[in-house]
Amino acid sequence: MSVSPGVSPTEERNPHTVYIDQLPTLDMLRLINAEDAKVAPAVSAVLPDVAEAVELAVTALRTGGRMHYFGAGTSGRMAVLDAAELHPTFGVGYERVVAHIAGGLPALHTAAEGVEDDAELGAAAAAELVAGDLAVGATASGATPYVGGALRAARAAGAGTVLISANPNAPLAELADVVIAVDTGPEAITGSTRMKAGTAQKLVLNALSTAVMVRLGRTYSNLMTDMVASNHKLRGRQVRMLAQATGLPAEACTAALAEAGGESKVALVALLAQTPAANARRALERSDGVVHAALAELHGR
Repeated sequence: MSVSPGVSPTEERNPHTVYIDQLPTLDMLRLINAEDAKVAPAVSAVLPDVAEAVELAVTALRTGGRMHYFGAGTSGRMAVLDAAELHPTFGVGYERVVAHIAGGLPALHTAAEGVEDDAELGAAAAAELVAGDLAVGATASGATPYVGGALRAARAAGAGTVLISANPNAPLAELADVVIAVDTGPEAITGSTRMKAGTAQKLVLNALSTAVMVRLGRTYSNLMTDMVASNHKLRGRQVRMLAQATGLPAEACTAALAEAGGESKVALVALLAQTPAANARRALERSDGVVHAALAELHGR
């Protein structure tokens, strides 16, 4: 299908869904689902670009920098969601990964479409970035002025820049060190980027931030070691994680967790290395919080 010059593929009319309004409900849903099924393969095609972005983010966070997301509308809401969930899941401080959405917090629940055209607003949001930080712009069209203003300001400050888009010919690509352009094609409902483009943004952000956290040692195997246990369910998950990782009974894991002051990673290293919590904590401090490195030190390797 041809794409009009200067128009994002997400704005093109989808030839497969022209008669969607005349279909029975189940057939309509099957058609939407068939379009959705195209998103994961499209994301798979850009994984090398996602990997480059991961490396930039790991370097920034490991050296004391921060990662900032910038987006408007659906893309901005996806960015806010991703940033908000990193603290409880991986114990990352809210100040380390920060999301900025055009229109501010009210835009999370009330459409504020006009503000996305304000490049100066994006630049103002990025004013706090410094060299060593990373700016990640999310925009389905790849042309949102708010995101462009943020990326331009970030680059001027010496920060790294990443663009996540659903437009392979994104106009803002020139402002990014890494471009992640997921070719999701036209939406089932023309221009409704809350659909395939939004799903692609969610998948990319999930993969990007999760890979960054794994690389920074915030997991042991596929287990969350730094989650914030702020309720009964999560405290139970801490104990289950320790039992799964060590093969020890829940009672022993609960006791180790208490000795570690509720820090599951300290308890994990203490149990695996059969050492007091104080020794485990010091080993983790010396190994930048990476469990495997702490264990290697304690085992004399």
